[in-house]
Order: sequence, then structure tokens, then C-alpha cells
Amino acid sequence: MSIRNLSLVAAAISATALLTACGSMSPSMPMQAMFSQDSLPDAVKVPAGSKVAMETVGVGQITYECRDKVGTPGAMEWFFVGPDAALNNRAGKQVGKYYGPPATWEAMDGSKITATQLAVAPAGAGNIPHQLVKANPAMGMGAMNGVTHIQRVATKGGVAPATACTAANKGAREVVKYQADYIFWKAA
Repeated sequence: MSIRNLSLVAAAISATALLTACGSMSPSMPMQAMFSQDSLPDAVKVPAGSKVAMETVGVGQITYECRDKVGTPGAMEWFFVGPDAALNNRAGKQVGKYYGPPATWEAMDGSKITATQLAVAPAGAGNIPHQLVKANPAMGMGAMNGVTHIQRVATKGGVAPATACTAANKGAREVVKYQADYIFWKAA
């Protein structure tokens, strides 16, 4: 066999080995089905013409403070002060954070958004409600650019403390753990 023919055979074997190796590779993460709103109450569904931009799992805490109940002299209540949570992707890697006030969702690239609540819906005993918010224009360039809505779904925990809120403990703060999925939507 000539050197030219040997080179052609070696190239063919190398190409075949490479194609075989690529064809047998499995993705590092299994394919996930796109988020579906089908099981959500209508009040917290994103309007038609939107597509999921990012799915995250928020894991953190919510702070409440014992304050006078607005409009009810002499009554006290636990008041939502604000959240502090890591936003993780479905593989568990932190991709952002959620904090407030004001409620702010910030990507690791520094882009961030605030939003206005549109609706809430019950999420079961002991869980903060599902929520739909309309995003304000993003600050900074990055993942949050173009986000129009955020849904809070699959909530676990986070409700106001069960301990009494009275004049005796006015001003006291309590921290409650919670978890929720935050689904970020953009116009399709």
C-alpha cells in the first residue's frame, strides 16, 4: 500500500472513530420538559404569546415583623418584610438571587428586575401563595433583559410565623424558611 493510501485509510478510521464516539455521547443533563401552566389557577397564568426564558428554584427565607395591623386600631399582625433566596437552575447551580425590599430578582451576570404583583392564588396550607408579577424593565444587560412576567409556583413553606404577634412583642422579627419555583417569561 502506498503512503497516500495509508493516509486515506488512517483518516477514514479516525473519522469513523470520532463519529462513533459522538453518537454514543449522552447529554450531561437529561432533557427536561418545558414548564406547563396547565395545572395552575387561571389568575396566575402568564398571558398567551409568552415563552419560558428561565426556570429557577428559589431556596431561602422570608423575614416577618410584628406590627400594628393597618386600619384596625389595637390589632397586631405579622408583616412581610422581605425575601432572601438563592435562585438555582434545575441542575442545582446558583444562577441568581431574590431579595428585597423592593422585591428584586438578580441574575449572576448583574442584570436585575423588580416587578408589580398582578395576582395570587392559594398554594395549600402552610405555603405562601402562587403569584404572578409583571416585570419592570431590566437594569443592566444580561439574562433579565426582556423578561415580562415572573410566576412563583410550587411553593413550600414561607407563611407568617405561628407564634403570637402582640403589643408585647411589637417590632420582633422572625425568619421563616421557604422554597418556590420562579419561572421567568419573555414575549414569544
